[in-house]
Amino acid sequence: MAVRTLSRRQLNRALLARQLLLDRARLTPPRAVERIAGLQTQYAPSAYVGLWSRLQDFGRSQLTEALGRRTVVQATLMRSTIHIVARPDFWPIAAAIREIRRDWWLRVTSHTAGPAGMAALAERVRELLAGGPLRRFDIVASLGLDSTTWNGVGLWVDLVRVPPSGTWEQRRADLYGLADQWIGGGDVTAEDGALLLVRRYLKGFGPATRASIQSFTGLSASALDTALERLGPRLFTDEDGGRLLDVPGGALPDPGTPAPVRFLPTWDATLLAHARRTGILPEPYRPLVFSTRTPQSVPTFLVDGEVAGTWRHRGGRVVVEPFEPLPERARREVAEEAERLKAFHA
Repeated sequence: MAVRTLSRRQLNRALLARQLLLDRARLTPPRAVERIAGLQTQYAPSAYVGLWSRLQDFGRSQLTEALGRRTVVQATLMRSTIHIVARPDFWPIAAAIREIRRDWWLRVTSHTAGPAGMAALAERVRELLAGGPLRRFDIVASLGLDSTTWNGVGLWVDLVRVPPSGTWEQRRADLYGLADQWIGGGDVTAEDGALLLVRRYLKGFGPATRASIQSFTGLSASALDTALERLGPRLFTDEDGGRLLDVPGGALPDPGTPAPVRFLPTWDATLLAHARRTGILPEPYRPLVFSTRTPQSVPTFLVDGEVAGTWRHRGGRVVVEPFEPLPERARREVAEEAERLKAFHA
């Protein structure tokens, strides 16, 4: 059978639709983060701005309340970075990447404790947190851990970042609790977790290359192959003849679909290397968004589905800096959206 070829423009509109950036959706925060494969949140306000750009009538209290009600969970997950995910997704994702992250950490750190030593340290952390959440400083001080060991021990005991830390109101996500105490235990195999993670990625970012799926999820080659075999993906090609994979029935809007101005926060996953195929971040602008000084990216805004400049909330205003002069209509739309974002910050 002939395989359909998708243009860069089609892939761009597919990404925007699946990331809820074509039309603001009427969804709860848990449903939204499930749809978009989680939110990367090393900087806590990024999750709030990210949802504001994607949801109708979103207020900051909605995400803070969802974290408090435990319908969404904040933890170190994919690519060993902080993410907010829907509660039902936490255990499958943790199961999918647990052993892979441990192997990676032991390899890059050459830690002398080894797997058995790290498991023993994790048990001490579990005993310490049995009485309830504690600040990172207190855990490290009580157990005498150095920063490298602390960064690794969480790979042997499942931890969550407990609100109110890691929220708009208290941005430092340094209050830790045991995941099974916070949301209950989870009995999921690594294989089932990998299948869910791949499905979430393709629903949120597909169609995608195999390399892009692996880059985002961090799955091993064999785990990814098993998950894709179970998924039975739909196949496409890109304009260069590259093979693209997708979930059956994934959204593929008309390439002529208008894309409204949208403001994105730092860490927004649409701008990372795994999404390069979509052209959402034009390559000439990539060094202006990511650099050694700003590895987390800078806040950006989209015009017609592509990054067109940066923004800052400063002195009670949202200040925009286009990379190139904007057409009059785009300038007006950017200014109007900036005013709405200013009100959101206020």
